[in-house]
Amino acid sequence: MEQKKIRNIAIIAHVDHGKTSLVNELLKQGNVFRDNQTVIDRVMDSNALERERGITILSKNASCVYDGFKINIVDTPGHADFGGEVERVLKMVDGALLVVDAYEGPMPQTRFVLERALSLGLKIIVVINKIDRPDARLNEVVDEVLELFLDLDANEDQLNSPFVFASARDGVASKHITERGRNMQPLFQTIIEHIPAPSGDINAPFKMLVSSAEHNDYVGKLAVGKIGAGSLNVGDNIVLTNYHDETKNIKSKVISIFTYDGIKRVNAQTATVGDIVCVSGIEGVGIGDTVCTEEDMTPIEFVKIAEPSVEMTFMVNDSPLAGREGKYVTSRHLRDRLYKEAIKDLSLRVSDGATADSFVVCGRGEMHLSILIETMRRDGYEFAVSMPKVLIKTIDGIKCEPIDRVFIDVPEPCVGTVMNKMGLRKGELIDMTPHGSRIKMNFKVPARGLFGYQSELMTDTKGEGVMSSVYDGYEPFKGEIVRREYSALIAHEAGESVVYGLFNAQERGTLFIGAGVPVYAGMVVGLNPRGEDIVVNVCKKKHLTNTRSSGSDEALRLITPMRMSLEDCIEFLADDEILEVTPKSLRIRKRLLDPTARLRERAKMLGLSKHSNN
Repeated sequence: MEQKKIRNIAIIAHVDHGKTSLVNELLKQGNVFRDNQTVIDRVMDSNALERERGITILSKNASCVYDGFKINIVDTPGHADFGGEVERVLKMVDGALLVVDAYEGPMPQTRFVLERALSLGLKIIVVINKIDRPDARLNEVVDEVLELFLDLDANEDQLNSPFVFASARDGVASKHITERGRNMQPLFQTIIEHIPAPSGDINAPFKMLVSSAEHNDYVGKLAVGKIGAGSLNVGDNIVLTNYHDETKNIKSKVISIFTYDGIKRVNAQTATVGDIVCVSGIEGVGIGDTVCTEEDMTPIEFVKIAEPSVEMTFMVNDSPLAGREGKYVTSRHLRDRLYKEAIKDLSLRVSDGATADSFVVCGRGEMHLSILIETMRRDGYEFAVSMPKVLIKTIDGIKCEPIDRVFIDVPEPCVGTVMNKMGLRKGELIDMTPHGSRIKMNFKVPARGLFGYQSELMTDTKGEGVMSSVYDGYEPFKGEIVRREYSALIAHEAGESVVYGLFNAQERGTLFIGAGVPVYAGMVVGLNPRGEDIVVNVCKKKHLTNTRSSGSDEALRLITPMRMSLEDCIEFLADDEILEVTPKSLRIRKRLLDPTARLRERAKMLGLSKHSNN
């Protein structure tokens, strides 16, 4: 394809604003699929976790051809925790479709990704999606988007970005706010007219910035990026350099080149300026590296990804039930996997922990790390993780912590409850806007104050509350926050839970387990809404006598236990607890399994606290 006939675009937006659905429709109407081919919804969400959770986790490439133009499309995640995926791919495109919900308008992640796109000088097309919503606010949302452009100091050209009004679900788009449209042709035309062809000299020495790195069992390392200058052929000798590492100078040879045709990778013998390609045969390649020739070894600038703000300790599982369900259980397995993940995901930082079998993993947020944990357990890993903690920094001699900008949309009667909960978590109200019977509130909250709040919000608003957050920066430490107002029910001895023991234990609080579950001393089996931790014997059986039989247990009725998801378990954790993760089970336990050791530790901590107060 000629250079002037190529368009490279990224789809950026807040989570659930319809990016992947829009890509789906562009591919359908771009003749990527046969007329009789069955196409699943969200075809770009190929990862099993993405389809289960309904979110995009990894950015992906696809292409379609419209009116003789090849349009390379990059679908990006919308959740703030995966912002690193968005940052690294924006250097690969020449323009972006900013997708905004016709009711919700610009949200925190909208601001974050638009700021990155504007700073790179990308051409923007604003797509107001979901215009078929009965509560759509088209004129107001257009004004809100323009205000956002002004807030981000957009130049005059960026302020004149075209608007397209679409319904990705129905596959229609229009350039006029009052028209519905009949297909995606208006959006295709706007892309061709407004997004420039890739720049770069085809006669210059070859140069490509690596925006994504993958591993394939058959061909080894794969480097994905946009060719910035020259052309590349299979068998060419190339050099690997890096803008932030002047010592990097690795010579290699191109084994194969792949381009994108629809959602598939296809072999190619050559590629030129503007092509988004996948190259194999480059050992030691990483995201941000420059692939070039010996004629010109000047690396392309790559802005470093924003720093992570949350850390967790991953460690070898040493519980009494360790090694029964996992395939990879040693520190060597855990270390290799975590360091490989850090190479693929620039937002992730991994370092050795205080002991030989522990590792400190830093990420963008709770979801970022929970997706890593879930992926590893599905791959057969067994390990344990600690409570998440925010990364505290000292800036100009002042102790500072990460602050998140939080948008909460709730029914009007729930506003008081939410305001109270945000106050307890050191939240600061920025503004509050009514939308019909609902209120949108904008807070600045310490990142640690949001741990565990999502489930609380769902309970407080009877499932109607909507919350989203994005990292806002570091500010002076806001003071102590009570993380949880309840304590734990702890198993007294090892064994298998029985109905009689559970029946007596459920009077003390809410149980996490039912009958027939293996437990061990120190394992958390429920929560106690009052006071301190309580030890309960869920393995206790009824003593048999001449007048009582074990069959009378059938008359005992157990309350259905609370089923805890991975995120629920992570939110539950306290400082003295860890989460045991296996391919089949999630078990919360105390760090110190022995009750006497726990009492000594608590007495020691109280003594230290009393001494410091004096």
